[in-house]
Amino acid sequence: MNEVKIQREYDRLANTYDLRWRSYIINTLTFLYNWEKIQPQARILDVACGTGEFERLLLEKNPTQKIVGIDISEKMLDLARQKFDTFSNVEFKQASVHSLPFESHYFDVVVCGNSFHFFDKPQLALEEMKRVVKHNGKVIILDWNKDYFFCRICDWLLQIFDPAYQQCYTQAELHQFLVSANFKLHGATKFRFGVIWGMMVVKAVPKIPC
Repeated sequence: MNEVKIQREYDRLANTYDLRWRSYIINTLTFLYNWEKIQPQARILDVACGTGEFERLLLEKNPTQKIVGIDISEKMLDLARQKFDTFSNVEFKQASVHSLPFESHYFDVVVCGNSFHFFDKPQLALEEMKRVVKHNGKVIILDWNKDYFFCRICDWLLQIFDPAYQQCYTQAELHQFLVSANFKLHGATKFRFGVIWGMMVVKAVPKIPC
């Protein structure tokens, strides 16, 4: 199962992750934070939260923001817990995106940053995000964008050499996943920084049953 491979890889990388990927983390998550202003009263689920750097951005502006972060790597979560051990409004849980341990329609916002390319069941992951977000809530996905040349090269190489990696997608493919999961798209953009990194972000809301 791919999640076992991901868990092993990121347990191994946890202690060096923030330092190794500092520039990438800051650039991508800051863009996400600035692109979609999240209301201070919103209850947030951060899927594949890693060491909690998106939580840091949120809490710097609003220390009372209610956030739950999930990740498959317990060692990444341990680092996140250490960063925010004084915040009673922030919680971190080990969980799979394919089976989220929350009630339906519980969160105002579900965020998934820099991790969709690891999901071996992307459609199921989106269906679970849709289940736990409120009818008037929103899901925000940030990930690599295969429309960019260097991302296509990285995608090809990682599928050969990284056992935890699945694949990245074009913007059109990501949008089709969301539509198939019964979302409506409410905003999308692409951006890049540096030579390699081409990114995309999309906001979607659940379609309300008639």
